[in-house]
Amino acid sequence: MSRQYCTFRLDGHLFGVPVGSVQEVLKEQDLTTVPHAPVEVRGLINLRGQIITTVDLRSRLGLPPPTHNNDAVNIVVRTGDGDVVSMLVDEIGDVLEPGDEFFEDLPETVPATIRSVVTHVCKLDGNLMLVLDTQLAVQISELV
Repeated sequence: MSRQYCTFRLDGHLFGVPVGSVQEVLKEQDLTTVPHAPVEVRGLINLRGQIITTVDLRSRLGLPPPTHNNDAVNIVVRTGDGDVVSMLVDEIGDVLEPGDEFFEDLPETVPATIRSVVTHVCKLDGNLMLVLDTQLAVQISELV
């Protein structure tokens, strides 16, 4: 049984999240900064009257800031707790539906910061998709 994944890129790496957890994808939104918030919390966005925390996934995963001015994308996801959070990513990709035979356990070579939020890898033609656990990815240690 295959599953659908919304894909995106961060620092050249391909990530995927289950389509069922994605509420919507938005161009970069106006953010209201939050004083004394952890560095991973980029700010708050107002999405049709709902205030949503925006987590900078680059910062959350210990990746370097972008070297060029890019138009970041917000992927608004629902977590297992029913919370709605925006993840700031470099660019959005396609929806993919790889078969189960392409999935493997996470190799030991994946850095610890990424390993803590990725459940599996999926070998695709010329690419390796890291399957992100959205619940873990948006948890900010200073807030939990």
